[in-house]
Amino acid sequence: MGEIILGDNLYVLRTLPDGAFQLIYVDPPFNTGKAQSRTRIKVTPDPDGDRTGFQGRRYRTDVVGTSEYADIFDDYIGFLRPRMEEAYRVLDDHGSLFFHVDYREVHYCKVMLDEIFGRESFINEIIWAYDYGGRPKTRWPAKHDNILWYAKDPNNYTYNYDAIDRIPYMAPGLVGPEKAARGKTPTDVWWHTIVTGKEKTGYSTQKPLAITNRIVRVHSNPGDRLLDFFAGSGTLGEAAHREEREFTLIDNNPEAVRVMCHRLAHYGIVVRGVDVTDRADEPETEPRLL
Repeated sequence: MGEIILGDNLYVLRTLPDGAFQLIYVDPPFNTGKAQSRTRIKVTPDPDGDRTGFQGRRYRTDVVGTSEYADIFDDYIGFLRPRMEEAYRVLDDHGSLFFHVDYREVHYCKVMLDEIFGRESFINEIIWAYDYGGRPKTRWPAKHDNILWYAKDPNNYTYNYDAIDRIPYMAPGLVGPEKAARGKTPTDVWWHTIVTGKEKTGYSTQKPLAITNRIVRVHSNPGDRLLDFFAGSGTLGEAAHREEREFTLIDNNPEAVRVMCHRLAHYGIVVRGVDVTDRADEPETEPRLL
């Protein structure tokens, strides 16, 4: 069972009980300093169309819609800290947090998370490496994201080694046929392309399902409850459902909720909003889930 909540994640988090989630994955805004947008299109066969496809066939392009948000913060860590403090509170005593960011802010985010979780709770920095997009001529092209893994209890957390998907050996002839057939476990560098093909939802910051699937399989168990409070396109929800986990997805963007509802409609989701209408005049008022 899963739920989608439309609302400011800080106020929604404050409605959630202590220790309710065994795994939290978040992919917050990266503070790129610019608007993030993606235009969704569909193509229709048309001999007079504006696009040429396979074997010279012509297609007409129609714009379906555009999603956009301003990824600019004057005080990025000030924005994140209260939310991550709430994340620590709602995380199960043996749960893990996976925090997805990139090179611009990862160093500051790690210092913040060390302060909240404790430096001893930092387990890994996972590098998601891809090879797509432009290549500037003034610096080395940035082609990776950073995923910080914190365990609330560094001596007792979920790590299902046997659930790890295997990858091919680069030199299978050196390890023998048995090992070559089995493959090897990935390291802390995960090579995977960006979202492509039928997986695309049109949401500007969508991340690959395969990356999230790996985290869900290895760091949670069937029946666990998972949380993403920067839910975007709802990738965590799809991964959770596929692996028989429950999930709560939170986002304040109605377009994100629309995308998630369409993507996850056949999973039996519940959609709610949060009432925080009184918070400006009465900042101590408790928000209510509707």
